[in-house]
This record gives sequence, C-alpha cells and structure tokens, in this order.
Amino acid sequence: MFAPRRVTAVVWLLAVTVAAAAQPLDITVSHHARGLFPGEAVLLRVEASGPLTEVRATAFDETVRFYEAADGVWHGLVGIDLGVEPGDHDVALRIVPATGTAIAHIYTLSVEHKAYRTRQLTVAPRYVAPPPEVGERIAREARQQAAIFATVTDERLWRGSWARPVPGQATGAFGSRSVFNGQPRSPHSGADFRAAEGTPVTAPNAGTVVLTGDTYFSGGSVILDHGWGLYSYFAHLSKILVEEGDLVEPGQAVGHAGATGRVTGPHLHWTLRLNGARVDPLSLIEILKD
Repeated sequence: MFAPRRVTAVVWLLAVTVAAAAQPLDITVSHHARGLFPGEAVLLRVEASGPLTEVRATAFDETVRFYEAADGVWHGLVGIDLGVEPGDHDVALRIVPATGTAIAHIYTLSVEHKAYRTRQLTVAPRYVAPPPEVGERIAREARQQAAIFATVTDERLWRGSWARPVPGQATGAFGSRSVFNGQPRSPHSGADFRAAEGTPVTAPNAGTVVLTGDTYFSGGSVILDHGWGLYSYFAHLSKILVEEGDLVEPGQAVGHAGATGRVTGPHLHWTLRLNGARVDPLSLIEILKD
C-alpha cells in the first residue's frame, strides 16, 4: 500500500535533479590588450558560473586554444596581424561545461586603424635589391621559416609572464615601413632592441629550439617554438649557444647580440608569430604580466 508514495518520491527527486542540471551557465567574455590595432596580441578571458572542461575559439580564421588560469578564468591568445583591416571581427567561441552541451558564443573585436611610421630613403641600388645569385637561398630560407610558423604544436610550453630578451630599450621600429628609391618594402614585423655586440640574448619564456644557423637577411638566427602556434625569432646574433631540439627555460641564454646579416650595426631583432600573425612582442609582454 506504500508503493505509490515511494514511486512518487523517486519521480519528484529525479525531476529536481534534471531541473538543476538544466540551469544555464552565466558566461562572461572580455579581453585585455594595449589596444585593438593591427600588430597587437590580445588576451581573451572567459568566465563561467560553473566549471568548464574546454574552451576553444576561431579568430581571423585561426584556432585559438584556451587554458584554465589559477583563478579559474580561461585564457586564450589572439594575434591581430599587421595586415588586418580595421572593423568588427567576430571571435566564435565554443565553451564546454562540465555538465550539459557545448555553448556557442560570439565575441566581437573592433579593430581600429593605426598609422605606423613610413620613411623615404634614397640609397645606392646595391642596397635595395640583393644580388641575383642569392635569390634561391633567400627563397629557400623563406619557405623553411614559413613552414615552421605554420606548424602548431599541441603542448603549451610557455607559462606566466614574458620577459625582454635583452635589457636594452626597444627602438619602436615594429610596423614601420621603408621606401627605398621609391620602392616600398614590407612592414617591419619585429621589435628591435639596443644591444651591444656580445650582449646575452635570453629566452623570454620556455620553448623548443626549432631552427639555428645563418640566414641571408637575419644572419645568426634562432627560432623558439613556445607551443600552440607561438614562436620567437631572434636575428643578427654574433654567437648561437643552443642547438635544434634543445628545450630552453625562461632566462636561458640562446645567443649573443651582434650585427650579422643585412644590418648596419649591432642590435637584437625579435620577431613574434602568434598563429601566423605578426604581432609586436612588447604587446605580449604587456598583457601577460604577473
């Protein structure tokens, strides 16, 4: 005679459980950046009212991976390439809660115009175009570097904040364009730092050495793969202290600054590639401060 009561109680408890599981999550998406301009790195932040198991996004036709930070907020890095046109650009997020189905969310980055410096120079013709006999070497090195930057490794090696590879100040050359004898050149896609010959160049964060050697334009060169499509490229080194395949720790010396390659004096050139995007390394240092 008591069976109907027990059945009713079980059904009621089940209904409460289902209702609780169906409660939607509150999702907040925000960003942190020096500014939304071409050439900037942007930190996306995803906060939820409940636990998540994964967050991924697509921005500028590239996959953006997220990691859960110590405060429970999920972080992902987006690179706005130097060639991105101003305007609204959608980031399509896929947010997976610990219970329930994946959530689709659109976040818009409103990219603004930024006028980078252009300098007009008149120089001897030999400084404008490399000699024909090095054309194949230049093309080969360009293909090799493009293949490296197009590779996205699954392990994220970098952690925490990023540091300058040399103590000298940046010259502000990132994004600038030179016009030699009326012929425009590609924008300067790296940051130049004042550094005397022999100054130690240290890894700004952990990474694997994926290229070392001498290149025509950049001279002594080292490329570090930090994981998840993030690369550091150090150029004009007078000495290289690492080998391909080495795992380097933050602050470890990878070489010495110099004046090798097509340069007029010693300094360090640091190029950063984030999922193929050319971004100012200083922007990454700024948004990933501890």
